Amino acid sequence: MTIEQQIQDWKRERDAVILAHYYVAPEVQEIADYVGDSFYLSKVALDLPQQTIVFCGVGFMGESAKLLNEKKTVLMPDLEADCPMAHMAQPEEIRKIREQEEDLAVVCYINSTAALKACADVCVTSANALDVVRALPNRKILMIPDQNLAHFIAEQVPEKEFLFHPGCCPVHQEIRLSEVLDLKKAHPEAPVLAHPECPAALLAHADYVGSTSGIIRYAAEHEAREYIICTEIGVRHRLERDNPGKKFYFPATSPVCRDMKQVTLEKVLEVLRTGKNAVSLPGEQSEMARRALEQMLRLAK
Repeated sequence: MTIEQQIQDWKRERDAVILAHYYVAPEVQEIADYVGDSFYLSKVALDLPQQTIVFCGVGFMGESAKLLNEKKTVLMPDLEADCPMAHMAQPEEIRKIREQEEDLAVVCYINSTAALKACADVCVTSANALDVVRALPNRKILMIPDQNLAHFIAEQVPEKEFLFHPGCCPVHQEIRLSEVLDLKKAHPEAPVLAHPECPAALLAHADYVGSTSGIIRYAAEHEAREYIICTEIGVRHRLERDNPGKKFYFPATSPVCRDMKQVTLEKVLEVLRTGKNAVSLPGEQSEMARRALEQMLRLAK
């Protein structure tokens, strides 16, 4: 029996559903019941009938799934798979800024710990940040922890005053503009599709800026035969699967999230067999973080 067949058998035994982010390895995406970006997976987790969720992603994703499904079991294939950006702001510094600013909304990127979400008025993803920020009544916006996403949104909402925090995604931050420009010279007709976690200097050269799901949708809906992709390399699997005949070019220094790649089929099978690596969160903190996520889902409708 193959490992894929064993996973399916244990999934039925445990009444489990498997969610996977686009950045995990292709073979893990293939055994998942749902594959998507953070916003999609946050929404789909709400309505699943299964009592166990196996989340193939990094720590904050499992926490978010647990916050929205407090009575269900959420299992992480690898508890060490984490997101550096999720820890790039601290609750105490957010509380101090609140004391100093009036008419302030704290907007927390979903790529953050539950402790940080608990300090926010609302969470956002790269897919819904613009809609959520526009819907807020507050004049001042503090976006945490990603400065690149914050600057991208601020440019589109000039009527609000933004405060920026110096966090970033190391994978997107380190995509080299020179390598993107080299690709553009080699493929002048190829649109540049970039994630808003990339630095502003790179986004200035993009033909489209959007979430991972937005990049996938753009490539499917447009007629160009070649595309330059500025996001984590794991998205290549879905792009090539959905668009046979089209070519996708990534920077020469491959943007790889090592944490996402820690999730393997063997680890998925192990947590299904044993039930280990269950997500657990403190009660009071969970309630506050859950409110921020639920507010996101309301405003993003």
